[in-house]
Amino acid sequence: MKLWVGLGNPEPGMARQRHNIGFMALDVIALRHGFAPWRKRFRGEVAEGSVDGVRILALKPMTYMNDSGSSVQAAAAFFKLAPGDITAFHDELDLAPGRIRVKRGGGAAGHNGLRSMDRHLGSPDYWRVRLGIGHPGSKERVTGHVLGDFAKVDRDWLIPMLDAVADAAGLLAADKPEEFMTRVALDMQGSK
Repeated sequence: MKLWVGLGNPEPGMARQRHNIGFMALDVIALRHGFAPWRKRFRGEVAEGSVDGVRILALKPMTYMNDSGSSVQAAAAFFKLAPGDITAFHDELDLAPGRIRVKRGGGAAGHNGLRSMDRHLGSPDYWRVRLGIGHPGSKERVTGHVLGDFAKVDRDWLIPMLDAVADAAGLLAADKPEEFMTRVALDMQGSK
């Protein structure tokens, strides 16, 4: 089993914020792959399913971004999962909008959701699917950018990216991150 975590904030008014792109990615994956309905568990919402024969527990922590790790730790402990079995889907300022990168381990780079996961798991050695939202250009504008809603023009890259991530999820489940990134990039090029 693998634990796929979407990072975001639970308030309905926050649903379209750039910071919630992790929730959005899991919603599309769960829908595309026929996961069971979302239900409350582990201080979050979970949906169970499989992607290309690999059992996946999708988790959206409802603890707010700054305490995401408590929800992730509870689920990981219950299923006895190691950090390497966990993948976090999250917004990434340092990637252009619509770009993705997958890596294992590393620093939190100022992301409070990742910082919380590191603290609660005791290790940064989990997978990260970094979903590019772009940088607003100056440090003073970062908070407003991250907590701002996606603009209508963003739909031109956001929807194709989320679809491509869901379509290529089998490669991620099969521990083929390089092939996953390539497939998403090719699908995004084809959607232009």
